[in-house]
Amino acid sequence: MKLRSDLVLRTIGADHLIVDPSQDMVDLSTVYTLNSSAAWLWEQLKGKEFDRATIVELLCENYEVDAEQAQSDADVLLGDFEKQGLLEK
Repeated sequence: MKLRSDLVLRTIGADHLIVDPSQDMVDLSTVYTLNSSAAWLWEQLKGKEFDRATIVELLCENYEVDAEQAQSDADVLLGDFEKQGLLEK
């Protein structure tokens, strides 16, 4: 799977937003917020093919988290990305 290439991560203060820069006017109903770890993962995954195992590996290598928690977090993140249409089809 891959993140949608037409979306851009913007950081404004402490907020991380996913926006569609092709919109003439920003439609706030299509702006998605990420926490700092999800924003970091977005940057690591942008432009690359990845799967659940990739996310688990990144979480375990860069955060103090065990594999079980990383797997749970990866499932939640992927579910949110899919539900919000942030993955390429």
